[in-house]
Amino acid sequence: MNVDEFLKSPMDWVETEGPHRKIVMSSRVRFARNIRGFAFPGWAKKAERQRVLEVIRPAVEQLPEMARCFSATMDNLAAIDKQVLVERHLISREHAAKNVGSGVVINDLGTISVMINEEDHLRMQALKSGLQLKEVFNVLDKVDTELEEHLEYAFSPRLGYLTACPTNVGTGMRASAMLHLPGMVISEQINQVIQAVSKLGLAVRGLYGEGTEALGNVFQISNQTTLGEKESDVIDRLNKVVLQLIEHEENARLSLLEKKPRLVYDQVGRAYGILTNARTMNSKEALNLLSLVRMGVEVGMFPSAVQITMDELFILSQPAHVQKTANRKLTAEERDAVRADMIRERLKNLERPREENAESSPNGPMKTV
Repeated sequence: MNVDEFLKSPMDWVETEGPHRKIVMSSRVRFARNIRGFAFPGWAKKAERQRVLEVIRPAVEQLPEMARCFSATMDNLAAIDKQVLVERHLISREHAAKNVGSGVVINDLGTISVMINEEDHLRMQALKSGLQLKEVFNVLDKVDTELEEHLEYAFSPRLGYLTACPTNVGTGMRASAMLHLPGMVISEQINQVIQAVSKLGLAVRGLYGEGTEALGNVFQISNQTTLGEKESDVIDRLNKVVLQLIEHEENARLSLLEKKPRLVYDQVGRAYGILTNARTMNSKEALNLLSLVRMGVEVGMFPSAVQITMDELFILSQPAHVQKTANRKLTAEERDAVRADMIRERLKNLERPREENAESSPNGPMKTV
């Protein structure tokens, strides 16, 4: 499967329903592994990185889970295709900058992705829609076990899996959930929540992970420690915190609808109006407006099926996707125009928000949007 065929295939984790999908957009588990006897990628010379790639890539490709996969070396991928994979959360921004001696293997559904010679020899991940941390872990654990039959990992009986970054030593596992939290953002509760979550040993990051902005009111919650704690305990603790965040977000939305219904209806109505009429729109504005319409779906102002359309547009409105759709190099202004046209086309049959379907408020439905 070449890159164009792969990018035309459905994004399974985006386009399927999952538990608590209204708030939890996706669950991800990532393992960091290295091969015994080889220098870590950051220290290895080009010839050694290529040798590691030659050892790992066929071992990954022959896995049953990768029966129909997309596989490529990073030096054979165009910059635009690398960025599309970043926007789909299938490779890291750091891996997109790699060249000779690095590669990627992704299954046809985009639910299992293996980066070769990123920061570690192996960075493998699994993705599912909604809150499915345990299920995602089980998928990746099976892949990891199968790979370990063919590859000898760098492992210490005392420390666990050895990794390039000391913060990953031990289990080498990062588990995360991507949450849509507009209720807490609008009600100005989000900073308190982030501080509380951080005290529990979890990290809160933006849409594309460490060092990125929480665009579209989307936040990634993940574990920070990998040493001295079993994988199952990490998954259970993260799952418990995410369930609490779901409850907080639901309460924040209900409170807004009860106390400030006009504010909610106004923000959702304005977002709908701009998205369905704008002729130019940058990616940041698009994500923030899509987030508000997505919240409108979640409180009953639009049909529930619209949620998947919003999640698809979260990805398709990103710069590389817009340029890939146009099939030519675009200036920033041209991208903004193409993005606006694409969003208008996708939403052309979406009826205006219906407040009478929103969750009830003590003042009754309003008729201002």
